[in-house]
Amino acid sequence: MFYTVDVEDYVRVEPRLFGFKTSDAVAKQLQETYADYHDKEIGEVIGVMSVSEVGDGIIIPGDGAAYYKSRFKLIVWKPELQELAFGIIDEITNFGAFINLGVMKGMIHISQTMDDYVTFSTTNTLLGKDSKRVLKKGDPCLARVVALSYKGDQPKIGLTMRQPGLGKLEWIKEEKQKVKKSIKKSVREDKPVKEKKK
Repeated sequence: MFYTVDVEDYVRVEPRLFGFKTSDAVAKQLQETYADYHDKEIGEVIGVMSVSEVGDGIIIPGDGAAYYKSRFKLIVWKPELQELAFGIIDEITNFGAFINLGVMKGMIHISQTMDDYVTFSTTNTLLGKDSKRVLKKGDPCLARVVALSYKGDQPKIGLTMRQPGLGKLEWIKEEKQKVKKSIKKSVREDKPVKEKKK
């Protein structure tokens, strides 16, 4: 889920940025500092939205940089359990698929790709035995976050597509069409037959 986070912190501005206006130097330093930055508590930083306040700078002896107490706003993405996530299949393996969620990648175990017996084919696709559904690289999908692990540098995101309304977008569309046809059929069958007058 996307969030905005207000932060108050001392920003270390490197000497190479001293030629800029102070607020611009702080903004540039923040962009560099928070590029590819992840924190377990706040999530994956997408970018710095704004710098609202820059205080007076201080220089610490032995360190050529200046430190400015600043207030700024970050936009972050933090995965949440049970969250729906749209993504594109990035890689197919013999144990499942990796889906690019835009900010991070998630993993869908082969048993969670569809409600069917699934096999890995020689064409680098996942194939459903009974449904004949195929999942391949580049397919747009809707999945649900069912597991999160924060061991290591980046969180590990476990996904499922086996719940109703999830899966490859093409499959979701097919299911909606089936439901519409079923409703139309049941409405026709429920209509009372008019009796003819004698």
